[in-house]
Amino acid sequence: MEKRTFIGMVEAGESLLKEALDAMRAYHAAQDAGQPPEEVERLHLLAESLFQVVCDYQLRVVAKARGKDLPPLH
Repeated sequence: MEKRTFIGMVEAGESLLKEALDAMRAYHAAQDAGQPPEEVERLHLLAESLFQVVCDYQLRVVAKARGKDLPPLH
């Protein structure tokens, strides 16, 4: 894989990372503001799931750069 293509794939994941970081900030802000436990938990689960998406995406980018195929996500 070309370096330019690899960089493009990494940059494409930046929006995912920003979304995950924003979700984590919202979770911490809700904790600090004393929001209801249900809302804090909802934001916590959202942040965790978004960080998992980021990790999965990055794993696939690296695998593709190495010429490996990973099983499809379902």
